[in-house]
Amino acid sequence: MYLSKYLLVLLVIILAFSCAKTPEPPIAVKKPKELEKFGDVRTDNYYWLRERENPEVISYLEAENEYTKSMMSHTESLQETLFNEIKSRIKEDDTSVPYKKDDYYYYSRFEEGKDYPIYCRKQGTLDSDEEIMLDVNTLAEGHEYYSVSSWEVSSEQNILAFTEDIHGRRINTLKFKDLDSGEYLPDEIRDVTANIAWANDNKTIFYTKQDPVTLRWYQVYRHTLGTSPDEDDLVFEETDNTFGCGVFKTKSKKYMMISSNQTLSTEYRYLDADNPSGLFRVIQTRERDHEYQVDHFGDYFYIRTNWDAENFRLMRTRVNRTQKRYWSEVIPHRSDVLFNGIEIFRNHLVVNERKEGLVQIRIKPWSGGDEHYLEFEEPAYYAYGSVNLDFDTPLFRYAYTSLTTPSSIYDYDMNTREKTMLKQDEVLGGYDPGLYQIERISADTRDGTKVPVSLVYRKDMKTADGSNPLWLYGYGSYGYSMEATFNSPRISMLDRGFIYAIAHIRGGSEMGRYWYEDGKLLKKKNTFTDFIDCGEYLIKEGYTVSEKLFASGGSAGGLLIGAVINMRPDLFHGVIASVPWVDVITTMLDETIPLTTSEYDEWGNPNDREYYDYMLSYSPYDQVEAKEYPNMLVLTSLYDSQVQYFEPAKWVAKLRELKTDRNLLLLETKMEGGHGGASGRYKRYRDEAFRFAFLLDLAGINK
Repeated sequence: MYLSKYLLVLLVIILAFSCAKTPEPPIAVKKPKELEKFGDVRTDNYYWLRERENPEVISYLEAENEYTKSMMSHTESLQETLFNEIKSRIKEDDTSVPYKKDDYYYYSRFEEGKDYPIYCRKQGTLDSDEEIMLDVNTLAEGHEYYSVSSWEVSSEQNILAFTEDIHGRRINTLKFKDLDSGEYLPDEIRDVTANIAWANDNKTIFYTKQDPVTLRWYQVYRHTLGTSPDEDDLVFEETDNTFGCGVFKTKSKKYMMISSNQTLSTEYRYLDADNPSGLFRVIQTRERDHEYQVDHFGDYFYIRTNWDAENFRLMRTRVNRTQKRYWSEVIPHRSDVLFNGIEIFRNHLVVNERKEGLVQIRIKPWSGGDEHYLEFEEPAYYAYGSVNLDFDTPLFRYAYTSLTTPSSIYDYDMNTREKTMLKQDEVLGGYDPGLYQIERISADTRDGTKVPVSLVYRKDMKTADGSNPLWLYGYGSYGYSMEATFNSPRISMLDRGFIYAIAHIRGGSEMGRYWYEDGKLLKKKNTFTDFIDCGEYLIKEGYTVSEKLFASGGSAGGLLIGAVINMRPDLFHGVIASVPWVDVITTMLDETIPLTTSEYDEWGNPNDREYYDYMLSYSPYDQVEAKEYPNMLVLTSLYDSQVQYFEPAKWVAKLRELKTDRNLLLLETKMEGGHGGASGRYKRYRDEAFRFAFLLDLAGINK
């Protein structure tokens, strides 16, 4: 009898402890809505979560946040340790490399303990007194989210224009500051993009507005200081809803440019920057499948174009003869090299190329002398032009980084071929790059394609026995190449035994333009199968095992994660999907949602039955099934302007309904934030620590 009572009490204690440790997840109410296309009826039980202003929606998101916090509470000590590690490596009191623009040197700096940058300048020399243009820490006071999205000084450098976003929705207010007096001007223009450009008269600025519903950049306005924004002139409106537009001034300061951009087509207009009240003229009328970009130098426009050149080539034409029948070739097309862009100097042309997945920088004298390439010796790296505003200099400023090398800024003398390091981001705490190994391997895929994979890990690890946890990252959309760059917080994962890998899958442009074409539209599934095959290859080669394989991706990379866990949920032990685009069909059929109409040529238009069926076959939300899924952390923001919060929210709700496992499924919504998450560097460090803790905990690493 005594034993029975004892067992009963023990059982009650165990049950109470169990209940305390495993709270029940929120369950979203089902409110079925039928969506019909081509006679195909889809029932969406969670369509109602689109109602951002609905208190029931907010309550559900807050309940998910509380559940996530509770389920991750046992990692709070680890999160704090990680946060302090990340913070301890950062030089909190730091300054960027100054660059010269006319009479001033411009730079930004951070102060210890502060979240936001301070934008500064010095007149004449770097020994002059500092002038603070904007202290973003002061501007951000009282805001949960704050970002100075862009800033530009006027031609006489006495007026600062800047755009601020206080929600993360990328809907900005344009403000002006008199840098002589320090006073803000009464001119204030609301509901604009971050896209601004000054004309040469020191009083006229061009800016872009977005459609209030779709957020498509579609109008360019002209504002004159001292006048009411209500009187601003609309100088261009993009009426094709598959295009967006923007405005900028050429490096030469000679021309204002308006670009109209779509996935497969572009069109440029130009105006003399000394005559801002004039009319913009078209350089080359838009054509289907013709993409081009324009810069100016001397008597010529220089044009990067894919006209009869899949990997692009460089042309030029006189400014008074701009149609492409007048264009002449400067750099020819090459089938094995992707021509990315140029930087023009008076005596040199700097060419940015990509070959076999890696960036190359070529120096080409205008005189016709010997051209040469900058030398980069690591197997996986990224290099790019930094701020180069001066035509009349032999110095080319560029940045270099790799999976083990912190971001470094160099001045390269194009005549003497000598390079000078101006700054390398300092990693505090005794970071030694010699402790880490970079590899660049090629993974076999099911159709015979070789996919590059960049890896980094500690040299003292064994990498052929499958004992290591491995974190595989991918994106694979829009032709964006994923670069092998340094990330100081990542050291915390490497030092705890993780291998970090980037799968350079199709849909990017790592291997040339065809790499992009092979991962879009009706070939989109190549992106997903490439990622799966990379994971399987890493297991086959002994880098890891499925029980220790993790994956992550964000935005279109979140689509990648959603698709691959539907296709191969058994391959991964855990995944992180950040601001994931997962409700493909419903979003692409809704022209009121931002980015929809401009992306038909990326994903396809589901109003066409062929594309509808294909997109439906991989849409993560639509393909959720009653089966086991890996552990999942899903991250979103309430004011995300690119992937609306309700896509991941609906996805999690449906997964909760159908999945048959007991693995973690966590949703965290930033109630103040945008596509990039929280603002402020310390908040971002905490977010990173949270993500790391999720992966480490699943890997059984708790210290």
